[in-house]
Amino acid sequence: MIRVENLSKSFGNTVALDGVSFEIDKGEICGYIGPNGAGKTTTVKILTGMLPPDSGETVVADIDLKEQPEAVKPLYGYIAENGVVYESLTANEYLQFVGRLHGLEEEEIVKRGSLLLSYFGIRNEADTMMTGYSKGMKQKVIITAAMLHQPSLYFFDEPLNGLDAEATLLFKELVRQLAARGKTVLYCSHLLDTVEKLCSRIIVLKEGKIIADGNIDSLKTLTKQQNLDEVFTSLTTSENRLEKTSELLDQLDSV
Repeated sequence: MIRVENLSKSFGNTVALDGVSFEIDKGEICGYIGPNGAGKTTTVKILTGMLPPDSGETVVADIDLKEQPEAVKPLYGYIAENGVVYESLTANEYLQFVGRLHGLEEEEIVKRGSLLLSYFGIRNEADTMMTGYSKGMKQKVIITAAMLHQPSLYFFDEPLNGLDAEATLLFKELVRQLAARGKTVLYCSHLLDTVEKLCSRIIVLKEGKIIADGNIDSLKTLTKQQNLDEVFTSLTTSENRLEKTSELLDQLDSV
């Protein structure tokens, strides 16, 4: 479904991606994690055709993005880390706008939008302007918009932002069942507990390079750690968190 070979991207003197290669199969939930600035969002922007790479090959659903960057856009749903909505619109108006961009018929937009908004518990607010929505309510609309055209591929970048506990559980179950039905998911998040429980495979990125790739059990074996938090720390930093935190608090107390 997704194939990336020797992908590189720089911004001036800053190297964002340095020879990244991986493949993600149909029906796979692949966690894509790393420290801030590791290159996760840059990768997603390249895979969605929003940003050209400096070099390397990117193929999504047999579409070469170098040749046809626009052709992939109808195939995916994307939740950006800091997604926004048009607050001057109601949720229904916004979904009509998004649905028409995807070429959907009005009946499809109304029915699918209603089902998804009901699933997340905000159907009764669908005709209210979103300027009064909470962050979590807006996020539910963003998720709905990403799913409206029933894509075969999803790019999720911190999709749980603002969601309450119940909506978080609903979303995670939704992702599991989407994958079970053959949808492909690239899941970027700093919530490592969620990544560990949700993803069938995890890629760890650091300074623009892949430093580990496998299921959670193989990563635990590789690092001799007990959970993804410890795996991540072992792979991405040489500092001892306990010592670093204790030293900070001691220094603050001494000021």
